Amino acid sequence: MDMVNILIIEDEKDIVEAIEYNLKKEGFKVSHAYDGPTGLKLAKDKIPDLILLDLMLPDISGLDICKSLKKETRTANIPIIILTAKGTEADKIVGLELGADDYITKPFSMKELITRIRTILRRYGPAEKTSEKILKFDDLEINPDRHEVKVGTKNVELTAKEFALLEHLAKNPGRIYRREGLLDTVWGIEVAIETRTVDVHILRLREKLGKAGKHLQTLRGVGYKFV
Repeated sequence: MDMVNILIIEDEKDIVEAIEYNLKKEGFKVSHAYDGPTGLKLAKDKIPDLILLDLMLPDISGLDICKSLKKETRTANIPIIILTAKGTEADKIVGLELGADDYITKPFSMKELITRIRTILRRYGPAEKTSEKILKFDDLEINPDRHEVKVGTKNVELTAKEFALLEHLAKNPGRIYRREGLLDTVWGIEVAIETRTVDVHILRLREKLGKAGKHLQTLRGVGYKFV
């Protein structure tokens, strides 16, 4: 992981210095910003491999930064770990719904942070060399190797999390998944709070897939399945 570049967007300099020191010891490249506008510009200019994002930032909040990055094709797939203070469950939920990959509550241990970073980087890492079969369902085509989705002849732009969710459901057609199971499998996290994160991502998938959104079926009070 010595070529991995991590961007820290955090306004507390002591925290930045501690994280930067420990990450560099682990062989990561690190850059940082102490305010929202600078962090957003760095993220868009440099396209880091992962972002550690504080929520309470000067001028632009971490949630607004997350929203901005996930809206643009070039930055939509950058994994984001939210750094948050205790007692901000609502912010955790919103962050996940906006597309963040994980959150870690302050104060945290550096060992835990580095473990979370490595877990997410493995999830976003290069695919295995063995080729995966293209999934075809009527007018919907999913190419796992290329991370491409087509509806008819039209390419559909999905974020990494949207693609992972669609791919997981499509590889197991007919199987019913509860929200908690999807959070654990697709997001790789166990969330002890009630969250509409999965619902929000399913809604966005349906909107982007258009007529092919019919494949995503809701079982009220239970979960979702691919049909």
